Amino acid sequence: MIRAVVFDFGQTLVDSADGFRTAEKELQQKAHAALVTVPREEFLDVYREIRSRFHARSIFSRREILQELFRHYGRIPDPTVLEQWETDYWKRIEAMTRVFPEAEKVLERLLVEGYRLAMITNAQGQKTEGKHRLGRYPELERFFEAIIVAGEGRVPAKPDPAPFRLCLEKLGMDPYETVYVGDDWRIDVLGSEAVGMHPIWLQHRSVKRNWPMVETSAPVVHSLEDLADIERLIKEVK
Repeated sequence: MIRAVVFDFGQTLVDSADGFRTAEKELQQKAHAALVTVPREEFLDVYREIRSRFHARSIFSRREILQELFRHYGRIPDPTVLEQWETDYWKRIEAMTRVFPEAEKVLERLLVEGYRLAMITNAQGQKTEGKHRLGRYPELERFFEAIIVAGEGRVPAKPDPAPFRLCLEKLGMDPYETVYVGDDWRIDVLGSEAVGMHPIWLQHRSVKRNWPMVETSAPVVHSLEDLADIERLIKEVK
């Protein structure tokens, strides 16, 4: 019997897609301007390759990515400049983040139906532990009895099993009693499945994104409203 529904945050309850695209373009322009002798196409290829390597390790700090980029070209960047670029990057995303319109209603319905709600989200851009950007959305935060910010302190980032297990421990539940809803194939779907939770892959219809073309037994939904029929989804994941 499923007793809890655990959510990711970014691109699951809130839409930051336009913010990420805008922040990336702005950051790339700043970095390329600092590396004035590097052809733009070469710069983009190197930047994207480094970014992919860091993301594969669940490292999302733009400062660390840029340090590696400058190191590649034999440059020593000004750390205060990189720090400011990092701050600007996440502020842009924050300013352009919007709660999915159906999110609050769906969370309310799940609580009424008796499901316990929790969240596991990777730390992104915050500089003070415990202050994840979820705190800026009290209309969502109030629904969750357990919130795990992975990637800060001693809790490794998803898809490491530790944050999933910590959440289960806080809920006092076994993995088979929980559904996990997230948007990222590697981090959310595979990460939650690896510890025995039942993943549901959210590919929100309003998010412009190239979703991985992979075979999966996990249910794929295109709106949080699809969780209103959670009994059907639960049968699919059993």
